[in-house]
Amino acid sequence: MTQTLDRDWILARIPHQGVMCLNDAVESWDRDSLTCTAWSHRSVENPLRLEDRLSALMGIEYAAQAVAIHGALQGSGAAPGMLGSVRGLTCDCDRLDSVAGPLQVRVHRLGGDASALLYDFELHGDGRRLMSGRLTIVLAIPCQATGR
Repeated sequence: MTQTLDRDWILARIPHQGVMCLNDAVESWDRDSLTCTAWSHRSVENPLRLEDRLSALMGIEYAAQAVAIHGALQGSGAAPGMLGSVRGLTCDCDRLDSVAGPLQVRVHRLGGDASALLYDFELHGDGRRLMSGRLTIVLAIPCQATGR
């Protein structure tokens, strides 16, 4: 899709609220992928900053939130998830707060089932790749009564 979805749309659909909602807009998406734009890496109020710096490793959270947004767009009513693992991580910078322009966060679904999802991700900024890797998101499975 080409319709841009804004921060208010995102806030209404993912559990990350206030300054913890890191992505500002959805630029494009389809069944398997999504691209977000974020400016929060420049904010001194970013809750992931430590000692006035935003480590490049925090890009993993930007990607994980993009996966949550992609799930909301699928309309499947999938269970909430949490980050299970990160594999094949490459960082081509040491901090995100030094990136002058917006971050582009791209995620691509590789597979999954009712218990977990696997996505490739890339972060870009200032015309270059900043980070890439794979995320496994473990989905919460509702407990069922045992009848005892």
